[in-house]
Amino acid sequence: MGVRRGESNERAMHPTDDRRLVVERDKHLGRLARSHAIGAYRRAGRSFSYTRLMSDAAHRQPPKGTRDFYPPEMAIRRHIERAWRGASIDHGFDEIDGPTFEHLSLYTVKSGEGIINELFSFRRAGGDDDYALRPEFTPTLARMVAARAASLPQPIKWFAIPTHFRAERPQRGRLREFIQWNVDLIGVEGSQAELDVLSTAIIAMERLGLSPADVRVRLSHRGVVAAALQALGAQQERLADAFALLDRREKMEPKEFDVRAEAIGLGSAATERLGLIARTKLPIDSDARSIGAALGCSAADAEPLVELCTRLIAADLGAWCDLDFGIVRGLAYYTGSVFELHEASGAERAIAGGGRYDKLIELFGGPSMPAVGFGMGDVVLGLLLHDRGKLPAADGDSLMPRPDVFLVSAGAPEAEAMVLQLAATLRRGGLHVRHSYKATRNVGKLLSEAGKCRARHAIILGAELEQGMVAWKDLAAGTQRLIPVADVLASVQAARGQARAEL
Repeated sequence: MGVRRGESNERAMHPTDDRRLVVERDKHLGRLARSHAIGAYRRAGRSFSYTRLMSDAAHRQPPKGTRDFYPPEMAIRRHIERAWRGASIDHGFDEIDGPTFEHLSLYTVKSGEGIINELFSFRRAGGDDDYALRPEFTPTLARMVAARAASLPQPIKWFAIPTHFRAERPQRGRLREFIQWNVDLIGVEGSQAELDVLSTAIIAMERLGLSPADVRVRLSHRGVVAAALQALGAQQERLADAFALLDRREKMEPKEFDVRAEAIGLGSAATERLGLIARTKLPIDSDARSIGAALGCSAADAEPLVELCTRLIAADLGAWCDLDFGIVRGLAYYTGSVFELHEASGAERAIAGGGRYDKLIELFGGPSMPAVGFGMGDVVLGLLLHDRGKLPAADGDSLMPRPDVFLVSAGAPEAEAMVLQLAATLRRGGLHVRHSYKATRNVGKLLSEAGKCRARHAIILGAELEQGMVAWKDLAAGTQRLIPVADVLASVQAARGQARAEL
């Protein structure tokens, strides 16, 4: 039972109203959640009240696998998102978003019923439709494109930075709620589109201070690996199983890998060869003949991958990239080039992953359209930036917005009113302004507060106000001078412009 309209929370949550919170057995998720909370208290021999529930330490923490973003953490998040957004826009991508939850069938149509256990799914009370919080953005993107494919200008270049949810065990680099950057280019065939997408990811890494010594782009191609698998005896109808096996090989014991390989029609010699293929790594400038010889396929099979590598080298991005034929991406909808971004030592999970998926839009009811894209989560990337010392400050304080000016009332009778007036004027001028809420006229304490929030300048309103003047203090240099009140806006704007020019 919720709080009735017009009824206060205090009344509804009072301990004496415990009997009102007893929940009848039904499928209403809100009621069930409340029932579980009440039951837990009663099993512990305690009477239930919402006041006591919220006073427990466990309920002052976020749910397992989620995060609170206090200002310093939020500053780090925005720092990452600025790099993502800037790289996307500079490569010609437009930002989109979609609903936080979708029909459950949107995810099962692509990944099968087995994915349900990995989702946060629910049904509205009294309803018949099943929904799920989005675990990824690609199905939403495909649905949106399919819905308006005939009218959308092409090529379609979109990016999104939404929140995602996955019902999995939290661990280092993996949470139940996370931010993911999604970049997709739809309607263009060939390696030029793949270059654009990869360039967007790499430029974002550069803007975050990372280099090829920190991050490696591991490239492969489904067509090349498929040709190698078929040369080993894998049947066309079992290729999806073979890709899934390769994708999960590092999570399996060797014996399990051998058993599964045999199940898809590979003998012991072919299974051993498959393991070698999975470990094959070549330089980005390898030619088609070298790739074919290493994998046991023809040079012609390798040409599409070589074409992409040639473009990456021409775009001065080759230093970031390696060929790694253990990269196949487990999802069945990939049709061509595939790639992952990894921390250089390989100690972390993949930072990003993607590839070409030319059949996916059609799967969601749209026309057949070539497409390539990737997703990059913030969790592993944030760990990498922290561990490599690529954040301006470990706690994020130096990433937080710096006030252009801090207004200080030095006790003149008209100073308090002038602080409010000046603050309004400066803010209307597009400036970041702060002032103290403390009931003190101690200028030293107020300037200390200005320093703590990293303000660039302070304006001290003191006795000079009678002459229409205020004290302007450069907090970094420690210098101070008098300026007319009428010049404050222009002076702060000029100082801000100079600070930006020096960045």
